[in-house]
Amino acid sequence: MTKLLSAVSGLGLLALAACGPQQPAQAQAQTPGAGGASPSTAGFAPKDLGGLAQATFAGGCFWAQEEAFEEVKGVKQVVSGYAGGTVPHPSYEQVCGQQTGHAETVNIYYDPKVVSYKTLADIFFTASHDPTQLNRQGPDSGPEYRSAAFYRTPEEKKILEETIAKVNASKEYDGKIVTQVAPLKEFWPAEGYHQGYYRLNPDNPYIINVSEHKVAHVRKLFPQDLKANLPAM
Repeated sequence: MTKLLSAVSGLGLLALAACGPQQPAQAQAQTPGAGGASPSTAGFAPKDLGGLAQATFAGGCFWAQEEAFEEVKGVKQVVSGYAGGTVPHPSYEQVCGQQTGHAETVNIYYDPKVVSYKTLADIFFTASHDPTQLNRQGPDSGPEYRSAAFYRTPEEKKILEETIAKVNASKEYDGKIVTQVAPLKEFWPAEGYHQGYYRLNPDNPYIINVSEHKVAHVRKLFPQDLKANLPAM
């Protein structure tokens, strides 16, 4: 696993691209399903939250994290946004300018009868990103790309801590997990052009060279937990 994630980092550096600097107009120019593209996952919180639980993770650029968790059975919607900071309603420019203390984060709305918080935590810590990188993920550096898990309940905190201990003991990674575990104070949705970005912009160099490899890693390690008829890679 460590070698694969290291390879992702290298590819990202070669791509000479980063998460987020694309102009909004470019991102919005494409429409769901245009040109045979996969159906968009763009969206905000479901209108009906009945029967749904939420999980909030930060694992570097939210484009890949959003798609990775959207592909998990039982997940209704994933929203890209910001958490862990002090400024209300932060903009992308403020967050990437390190003016607010937020991290790029995804908020996952899921059916706990289909997928557990523990499974989502397993995916987060072992497949969707490298939790041993401090204040960076591959080509993206800075505290806004830090690894963080924001809990809502004591039970979620316990699961996160137990998962970290288990993964550290397994020595899956060369280093120890540095993920911040903190109570969720507020999640702020990102701008509309970030939502569903992965599927709406399949030709983006960053998506091709960085994001796709993270999504592929989740598919490889958790095939039994994936939805059917996922877009081809």
